[in-house]
Amino acid sequence: MILGFDTSGRYISAALWDGTEIVADRYEEMARGQAERLFPLLDELLTDAGQTLQDLSAIGVGTGPGNFTGIRLAVSAARGLALSLGVPAVGVNLLEALALGSQNPVLACLDAPRDAVYVQGYGTATPIQPQQINAAEVPLGWSETGLTCIGSGAEAVAERLGATVSPAAFAPGLAIARIAAQRWHDDPARPAPFYLRAADAAPSKEQGPVILDHNA
Repeated sequence: MILGFDTSGRYISAALWDGTEIVADRYEEMARGQAERLFPLLDELLTDAGQTLQDLSAIGVGTGPGNFTGIRLAVSAARGLALSLGVPAVGVNLLEALALGSQNPVLACLDAPRDAVYVQGYGTATPIQPQQINAAEVPLGWSETGLTCIGSGAEAVAERLGATVSPAAFAPGLAIARIAAQRWHDDPARPAPFYLRAADAAPSKEQGPVILDHNA
């Protein structure tokens, strides 16, 4: 029984996957409040499925890219649950989760701040590594026959490349659970946030106050 969840966007998405089928899933849109809602939602998900935390074999969690606070929330929750239950936690790149179940070539595209997008290619003729790029500056050389763009940033990229826009095959939580189900036996590393840009909150560049030692 694999629990997968993600809070890297303006939502909470969670699902239970037993290796064969969906046992239960939840998706709630929310601009804020994920920290207060996450654990109650997971409890409701398990109750709906007639399961408990002790029934879990592993936990999958979305590691981004996306909202910094949401990513840290999900990763911290997954680490804590995995430690307390003694089960593996598997971090899953959300761009990979977006592309799961789609026919190649696929360009996973997520909205990023300031007219940018997070992108990664799957089965594309030109290898496209995960990166943040301005939507208006996406290289035209990425265009190819049959290219599909998926995700919240897909329309702008598809328009530039002459590609097709398609919805993701799975909600984020379910895609994460399915991917985690393939990897939890392999002694995965602890989940860590997957950032593609610097944090908005940076240390101050101003020099700090000088502390005087009156005993000197």
